[in-house]
Amino acid sequence: MSEGARSLADDLRSRSDDELAALLQDRPDLARPAPADVTALAARATTRASVQRALDGLDLAHLQALEALLVASPAAAADVAALLGTDERTADGLTGHLRHLALCWRSPEGMRPGRAVADVVGVPAGLGPVGERVPVGRDLRTALDGLGRRHRGLLDALTWGPARGAVALAPAGGAASPVARAATELVEAGLLEREDEGHVVLPREVALALRGGRLHRHTATAPPAVEHARLDPDVVDAAAGGRAGELIVLVTEILDEWGTQPPRVLRSGGVAVRDLTRLASHLETSTEETAWLLEVAHSAGLLAVDDGGRRSEQPTVWAPTVAADDWLEDEAGARWAALAAAWWSTSAAPELVGTAEGGRVNVLSTATSHPLGRQRRHDTLRALATLPAGAVGTDESLGELLRWRHPLRSARQGEGAGASSATVLREAEWAGVTGRGALSGPGRAVVEGTPDAADLMAPLVAPAVDHVLLQADLTAIAPGRLDGAARSLLRLVSDVESRGGATVHRFSEESVRRALDLGWTADRVLEELGRVSRTGIPQPLDYLVRDVARRHGAARVGACAAYLRCDDAALLDRIERDRALGMLQWRRIASTVLVSPVPAPTVLDLLREEQYGPVADGGDGGLELAPASRHRAPRPAAPAVRVSGVDEVVARQVVGVMRRGESSATAGGEGITDPVVVAAAVREAAADAQALWIGYADDAGGVSTLLVRPVAVEGGRVRASVGDADVSRTFSLHRITRVRPAD
Repeated sequence: MSEGARSLADDLRSRSDDELAALLQDRPDLARPAPADVTALAARATTRASVQRALDGLDLAHLQALEALLVASPAAAADVAALLGTDERTADGLTGHLRHLALCWRSPEGMRPGRAVADVVGVPAGLGPVGERVPVGRDLRTALDGLGRRHRGLLDALTWGPARGAVALAPAGGAASPVARAATELVEAGLLEREDEGHVVLPREVALALRGGRLHRHTATAPPAVEHARLDPDVVDAAAGGRAGELIVLVTEILDEWGTQPPRVLRSGGVAVRDLTRLASHLETSTEETAWLLEVAHSAGLLAVDDGGRRSEQPTVWAPTVAADDWLEDEAGARWAALAAAWWSTSAAPELVGTAEGGRVNVLSTATSHPLGRQRRHDTLRALATLPAGAVGTDESLGELLRWRHPLRSARQGEGAGASSATVLREAEWAGVTGRGALSGPGRAVVEGTPDAADLMAPLVAPAVDHVLLQADLTAIAPGRLDGAARSLLRLVSDVESRGGATVHRFSEESVRRALDLGWTADRVLEELGRVSRTGIPQPLDYLVRDVARRHGAARVGACAAYLRCDDAALLDRIERDRALGMLQWRRIASTVLVSPVPAPTVLDLLREEQYGPVADGGDGGLELAPASRHRAPRPAAPAVRVSGVDEVVARQVVGVMRRGESSATAGGEGITDPVVVAAAVREAAADAQALWIGYADDAGGVSTLLVRPVAVEGGRVRASVGDADVSRTFSLHRITRVRPAD
């Protein structure tokens, strides 16, 4: 620890490698790209953008401590403690963390804030500027104690901010209002300062005296108490496990549905509204939850665009990826963990799907990308994680805690920017991260980034069942989550009628025909159903399967544009005279053959709609079976937006680079060449009235070395005197190639 640092760079230079590595982990933007040396690190740490990013992560206690440093700089722990109304130990801990983040540094006189901090923070605690004629010490207290009621009322109105008030100047020789007269008397006494003819400002020293030496009316050195109800953590985990199992079922159903009937990609990107609505109806969920499921599956790499290798004859569709097959083979805990991690890290905001001011937002389109929503998600659940296990906080108390933890970010975002806390908690419930409003054990692992989320969730998800209960009313009841061969079979030969704790599947002619189109026989269908049934094959189901199989394939469609051949002349007569098939324009060329100018796929679809059960003839006259293969998109590329921090290994590597760069700079003595560091060094020299040697590129491309004393840096230009002359000259900041302090 340095007790005699002259600047932030000196303070950073005196830190150990462990301290610098910890700084880079807490402020990862400082490590990318790796700074050339410690001087470059200090310059980057004092840029406005980096300071703003660091302040966004501070809670209200540290922000108030930073304001105290701005007011009392250079400040000791006792000064900060007095301004915050707390003890020195608490104040020292707050300022110590601010120093760790390189937002302030320790000088011989006390702690000083970084140069850009004041610009980002603005007016600290609503205080005005330092006064020029303010009484000091006991004189100030005497002056305040002797004020009248009207004078004191005017000062009290400005005490806690804003420090600027609208009070007109009393007219010379005319009748003045009591307020104007009181303001004039206060200005004459040095307790107010006249900003212009219509406004006065309360000096900082007077405001602090009126506040009793404290910065804020309410000091927030500790987080607010959150009102919450307590649930048994086991009950919370059980509820989260049930939702996790449902999440797995719904995503699996999406993969199966889009694997056989992939929707087209819109020209503008995303999924059409009708496809979203159709999928929501199939899943028996709301369109909002369906949009969320699609975005999560896409973020997990389970859905992607399949352009068919850019072949023009195949439309571009949304389809499951090859990674989805691996996901389907995983254990339930691992499958949930992959989805929960994808939701936690995705920048997509499904709540934006729908009609917005700028037009319609389609699910899976680029318009759903909203990083502020991800930040809100992280902030909300990390705030929830600070509560005891099983705690369910109210919306109001959680919002208050969130505003304390991230006051700047909350004030800037508001409820309209990014996902609201209510939206985050709703999605967390869908994801199984919370249960009944409380953070679950596996959900806490996701929020904290520990690798045991899958292991914690595995025993909470009800195991999949491998059997169904066949009913005489042509239904099958699955008493749990179906998986593996049983799920594939029931999806092929039945349709889901209702979902819930027990899923009801309905058998129909159309569902049975799907298996027959793949080349299955009636005996095989009944045999496979018998293997997964605990109740045997009911007689109505046996009759249905055999009746559909008996009629299946009696009529055969080929290409003419299309032909229909059938050995059953009576059936062929009925087809020819069926008015529902009039658009096919049948023409009989033989007793067992009809031809149509309509393409064969259309003929096949229409005959199936009218329950004639045709099959397709192949080019060689043999039976053409329906393809059993599923659509699969290639493995998706890395997402366009990726968020990653700086771990300890990377941080130590960057520290090593800076140490080597520091040694090279000390040995070479060529000065600073990094543009960011050059700009920071010039601003620092202007603030401290120091001289610099600079390299300056002229219009011809030559570089001259000049001794300058910077006066001001504004709008990318530097005003400085050259050498010993008193005449100022303006330099373009981007033409300064290097700087070196003048000895």
